[in-house]
Amino acid sequence: MKTKLSAMALAVFISGGAWAQEQIIVQSTTSTANSGLYDYLLPIFQEKTGIQVNVVAVGTGQAIKNAQNCDGDVLLVHAKASENKFVEAGYGTQRTDLMYNDFVIVGPASDPAGVGGMNDAQAALAKIASSGALFASRGDDSGTHKKELALWKTSGVNPAEGSGGWYRETGSGMGATLNAGIGMGAYVMTDRATWIKFANKQDYIVQVQGDEDMFNQYGVIPVNPEKCPNVKVTPANTFADWLISAEGQQAIAGYQVSGQQLFFPNAPKN
Repeated sequence: MKTKLSAMALAVFISGGAWAQEQIIVQSTTSTANSGLYDYLLPIFQEKTGIQVNVVAVGTGQAIKNAQNCDGDVLLVHAKASENKFVEAGYGTQRTDLMYNDFVIVGPASDPAGVGGMNDAQAALAKIASSGALFASRGDDSGTHKKELALWKTSGVNPAEGSGGWYRETGSGMGATLNAGIGMGAYVMTDRATWIKFANKQDYIVQVQGDEDMFNQYGVIPVNPEKCPNVKVTPANTFADWLISAEGQQAIAGYQVSGQQLFFPNAPKN
């Protein structure tokens, strides 16, 4: 005799005879995904809480737009000014520093612009522009792209004047931009975590690093249910709270690739 599942049971039943777990959506930057951080962190969190985290990895600008459209429960990105605006506009309940690393400029070993070993990002960018060497930009309103544009501005160079010439905008994520840049022999600014994890380095090396202006801060923000009533408040807060807890911070610090730590936790201890 066949039995029928109730409407509620059908809603939670998934293929294979398993029952759906509580799930949330995190709108996030590509660097945290490309670096492999989520592949490391999320199984730890799910084992502890039973909550499944589904990550949408896009540029920071797009992630913020997605969260404003109520297409997520938590926002985890790296453009602090934009994050603060998101909260001030009522879309996020609270922004908390989570972790940091830094940006670097990578380029071919031949170093056509002669910037190797420099620790002044603005001077290095100005030198790349004046040399006519190729530079590949994400051009996607991501956190990395926002930082790159800020550095160009303080360098006194308007890269838009070189668009389509020495300045190439890919309109894509970090990994794809690195692949494109390496393919054309261009310099690329990338977060260090993605670069460490990136497999297709060929003859590319880090040419410019160590500038305090290339600091890369990440923040975590639960989406506000007053703006987005569909937000799964309890599991979203559980995830955000775990990330900034001592256990979550220790897990972030424990993620390494080739013996190198990729992210450095700095959530407030209180």
